[in-house]
Amino acid sequence: MSKVKFELKIKESEVKEPEKAVSPDPAVAEPKPEEPKEAPPAPTGSSAPDTSGTVSDCSAPEGLPESHRPDTRQDLTGLFTEKPQSGEVNVGENITFVARVCGESLLKKPSVKWIKGKWMDLASKSGKHLQLKEHYDRNSKVYTFEMHIIAAKANFAGAYRCEVSSRDKFDSCNFDLVVHGNKNNYITDAGEDSGELDFSALLKKRAVHVSTEPEVDVWEILQNAPPSEYEKIAFQYGITDLRGMLKRLKKMKKEEKKSAAFLRKLDPAYQVEKGHKIKLQVEVANPDAEVKWLKNGQEIHPTGRYIFESVGNKRFLTINNCTLADDAAYTCTIGEEKTVTELFVKEPPVLIVRNLEDQMVMKGERVEFECEVSEEGAQVKWEKDGVELTRDESFKYRFKKDGCKHVLIINDVTKEDCGHYRVKTNGGQSFAELMVQEKQLEVYQNIADLTVKAKDQAVFKCEVSDENVKGIWYKNGVEVKPDARTHITHIGRIHKLTIDDVKPEDEGDYTFVPEGYAFNLSAKLNFLDPPKIHLDCMGRTAESTILVVAGNKLRLDVPITGDPAPTVVWTKGEKVLTDSDGRVHVESTKGHCIFTIEGAERQDEGVYSVIVRNPAGEDTADINVKVVAPRILSVGEDSCVVQWDPPLFDGGQPVIGYVLERKKKKSYRWMRLNFDPFKETTYEAKRMIEGVPYEMRVYAVNAIGMSRPSAASQPFVPVAPTSEPTGLCVDDISDTTISLKWRPPERIGSAELEGYGVEYCKEGCKHEMFGVTDEWIPAFPSLTESTSVIVCDLPTGEKMQFRVRAYNMAGPSLPGHHVNHLHFVIAERPKIWLPRNLRQTLIKKVGETINLVIPFQGKPRPQVTWTKNDELLDPRQVSIRNSDTDTILFIRKSERKDSGKYEVQVQIENVQDRASVNIQIVDLPGPPQNLKVIDVWGFNVALEWKPPKDNGNCDITGYTIQKADKKTMDWYTVYEQYRRTNCVVSDLIMGNEYMFRVYAMNMVGLSPEPCLSKDSAYIQKTGIVYKPPSYKEHDFSEAPKFTHPLVSRSVIAGYNATLSCSVRGIPKPKITWYKNKMDITNEAKYRMFSNQGVLTLEIRKPCPFDGGVYMCKAVNDSGEDIIECKLEGWLTPK
Repeated sequence: MSKVKFELKIKESEVKEPEKAVSPDPAVAEPKPEEPKEAPPAPTGSSAPDTSGTVSDCSAPEGLPESHRPDTRQDLTGLFTEKPQSGEVNVGENITFVARVCGESLLKKPSVKWIKGKWMDLASKSGKHLQLKEHYDRNSKVYTFEMHIIAAKANFAGAYRCEVSSRDKFDSCNFDLVVHGNKNNYITDAGEDSGELDFSALLKKRAVHVSTEPEVDVWEILQNAPPSEYEKIAFQYGITDLRGMLKRLKKMKKEEKKSAAFLRKLDPAYQVEKGHKIKLQVEVANPDAEVKWLKNGQEIHPTGRYIFESVGNKRFLTINNCTLADDAAYTCTIGEEKTVTELFVKEPPVLIVRNLEDQMVMKGERVEFECEVSEEGAQVKWEKDGVELTRDESFKYRFKKDGCKHVLIINDVTKEDCGHYRVKTNGGQSFAELMVQEKQLEVYQNIADLTVKAKDQAVFKCEVSDENVKGIWYKNGVEVKPDARTHITHIGRIHKLTIDDVKPEDEGDYTFVPEGYAFNLSAKLNFLDPPKIHLDCMGRTAESTILVVAGNKLRLDVPITGDPAPTVVWTKGEKVLTDSDGRVHVESTKGHCIFTIEGAERQDEGVYSVIVRNPAGEDTADINVKVVAPRILSVGEDSCVVQWDPPLFDGGQPVIGYVLERKKKKSYRWMRLNFDPFKETTYEAKRMIEGVPYEMRVYAVNAIGMSRPSAASQPFVPVAPTSEPTGLCVDDISDTTISLKWRPPERIGSAELEGYGVEYCKEGCKHEMFGVTDEWIPAFPSLTESTSVIVCDLPTGEKMQFRVRAYNMAGPSLPGHHVNHLHFVIAERPKIWLPRNLRQTLIKKVGETINLVIPFQGKPRPQVTWTKNDELLDPRQVSIRNSDTDTILFIRKSERKDSGKYEVQVQIENVQDRASVNIQIVDLPGPPQNLKVIDVWGFNVALEWKPPKDNGNCDITGYTIQKADKKTMDWYTVYEQYRRTNCVVSDLIMGNEYMFRVYAMNMVGLSPEPCLSKDSAYIQKTGIVYKPPSYKEHDFSEAPKFTHPLVSRSVIAGYNATLSCSVRGIPKPKITWYKNKMDITNEAKYRMFSNQGVLTLEIRKPCPFDGGVYMCKAVNDSGEDIIECKLEGWLTPK
């Protein structure tokens, strides 16, 4: 019984009872696949199977159509932001279904399927009535998918489903389409649009057509049919020996002569079904006449199957339980008169007990259509779209028989192989549809967004799975054409778009569209303009100096460019200037950066740096600002030296001199230092009090008079250097260090002591300039406040001199004890110079060579000792070679046991140095343990395993998981370098059974052996739970029964004779031969053979003594049977 499911929608005003379909007569006209007919109504008797379609499904929830049941392949994750809604449309009108998916949380573009009914993917049905569109909004990050149905037809009505998936996320939505304008919108012919949306026409294909016509006389049909129809009639009615029937038919057509012995002869032919009985009747002229019945020339004797009857002048032969062996010529004889007839045993119609199944495959795969018939060896006919299939030279189609199974094999399917396939027997037929889809194009590498600078090169690159696929590049929707700067290449699976010397107009959205596929790859090109400071626009260069009079305001407006807008940072030395720096203000506007100093002072002098940055780079410019005011060159104990610049404007008369004034910092009274104009620009002022802060200012004098005073100088304090430090001595000494200490100076003065400077020099090293003074090197980069220091990293074995000087604001003091030279000698000590690569663990693979070279120093030659894990090394396993400057450890072929901590020691008397090296020998890991199938749901399988016992002496870096279909056992990798000990294998094929195995991986490689799962995982078909019917176990045992009797015969003396019969029985019966009821099994004169139920007894050169009654006995557990014959009539050869 076959079942189909469909959804029926009828408007209330148009409900009519459909006319009952009439079961077609397979003997008259064979149905064509282009015009499938409705399945015949269920017969009332029990002789024919029920072939009518059924809508119910015991596994579905009550009242819920299968197309509306939730998808259980994966957990629904709510990807839809807008789901397609059910709709209604009139015939010939258009309708659009819209689905939207939010892509903000998705790593890549989701894939969408539009499905009609249960399995029909509409992607392959796009055409004049169906269009699928999609687009992506970059602003809202929403994918929109649309299905347009154009000029709707009545057969477009039904249940639809939209499925969206992205990696491990999945969502599904069901909706319906109702088409108005056709009353019978649920039954349509599969016409020219059947390749588009016609699903209802497929509902009638699974019905098995069984003829329920009354029995007909084949002889009568053959006699009335033209010769051209003989083969068709033979196939339809199961005739196996057509040629023999035609010969008999020819004889039947000859006129027979009247017979004196028979009043009524046998009919020319009789027909009986296999397993039934038939009665042959003749009328004789003489009621006392004896008749003989013969079968194929051999006399028939009365048995349980052959019954002779005589009633008046009528003679009857009854044959019970007819078999194919009874299909023969029968003769009834009276003396020399005879009448002949032919008996045809008709086999029952061959039924299709298992129908073909629809298949959907990818292009290039192999397809097998399989059905099962009720009889072994039955003849079937295969058709595609009504055309009979035969074997061709290309071996496109192959036909296979296996008992009751018949298989049609199609190799390397293409789009042309799509269609409806039918298998026919003389008792039924079955349909199936084959749909072929193009292989999906996989994207191995997507194009990425680029951000490039001016005049750089931009390269968009993508890689797809099919190297023969071509594509087109677009910029902002316009096709990109190659030119001098733009190059398009396609090498294998890789497509490239290269843009040289990038310009601002190259910025935009770039898209690659593969030809023949409804998706694209997009990326954006962002253009960056490096920042630039344009000092040349201000008439200045980076070396320009800006003069500002002390007390005036300085404002610098510097033009800048760059895309995106750069950030601006102003610095002076190491200090970053901000808006909160008092008199100094910085601000940025579009295209400018502004620097302002309110009331310039002497301390504002210096080099100011401006730095502009954006992602494309940065630019820097230095601006030297000079404040015009008197400068204090030096100070003494009661004096100072002041210097100034001449005025920029002399007033029209030459400057004849300058007048200077000074005042204490906290006073407002200026005191003039000279009354006559001083002609120079440098002046030494004296008679000041030590430790008191002073300020200076200058007047310019010409013939007209005195100018306005200059800005005051920086405050200064007259001060003298301190006296020299005292008591410099050596506190401690080592091979490369020395510890010094001293006492503070006796006189410090009014200025604060800033610190001490320690210097040293090598004895005999003369200064390059003077040639007599030793060259002093500072021991520290800055002053120290302590009166004791430790000087490190001194050269070994050298004679050194040291001195200390005290510093205050007046400068350094005289050196302390630099006249009394300090000499000392540092001896060379043993030291190991461990190479940088050995300071970390040295990792080697098993079998590799280990060669460690470790240099050292020491005089005299130090003693070298190697240990491993605090134990001396065995010289038979490890080779050690020592020299004056290094030691070598050598292992020719490393093993796992060589791992450990190796320590080397160099020693001279009581002085020693140590270094250690960690060596790790690694190997391949062992296989993982205890791989289990934890759970199976939908198309997914959860696996779990334990780490290997042996990790190869290093960390396990991951696992490789593989799967294999149990039918083929071809292994495919699911995950590589997977770090956890559990995983979920997805996208498995329903109906298949899978095995799994896991390899462990470390830094050396994969484990030699995998861990194989003990249990397999079977992926159930979603939504279909098959409940096998309960049948009473059939007892196939059968008692022995002879199907062909032994025939009595006469033999020729001296020649071998054979007796043959056939027997059947389950289990195979044991055969015993008797002669005159005596067992002759062990007699050498007789040979017994048994071949496929045919039994033969061979009598070697019989003589009259061998005559008698021969009997064959067959025995098994179900019973026994006996048959016998006579051997007589000895003839002597001439």
